[in-house]
Amino acid sequence: MQINLQSKNFEITESVRDYVLKRVTNLEKLLSRIEEGGGDVLVNFEVGKSTKHHKSGEVFHADCFININGNKFYASSDKEDIYQSIDEIKDSLFNDIQKNKDRKQTLFKRGALSVKKMLKGLSRRNPFTSKY
Repeated sequence: MQINLQSKNFEITESVRDYVLKRVTNLEKLLSRIEEGGGDVLVNFEVGKSTKHHKSGEVFHADCFININGNKFYASSDKEDIYQSIDEIKDSLFNDIQKNKDRKQTLFKRGALSVKKMLKGLSRRNPFTSKY
């Protein structure tokens, strides 16, 4: 897994760098199986201030783009605290990746069940053309 960390209008401290890496490695639980199968994972993470002159409000901005074998996941957040922004992005990306994984598993199971019914003779429907 390749992680690129960038900043905009903001100096990245060691604590912010460690926090981002810790949150991205929490996502690695999902991404490690993809890498074991020979997949390629690229993570681009950007943190920064919206503008230099704001002193209150949603000042900190964070973006994350993950490319997993051509599947693209993106999340963005504006918060008053950089750590809250990073946490919100991690949760959003975790949900998106999990939903995509569940969708693939569900479609595979439905197709396998359809083929099984056809082989048993319970259904005359052809699972490949969806016709009877």
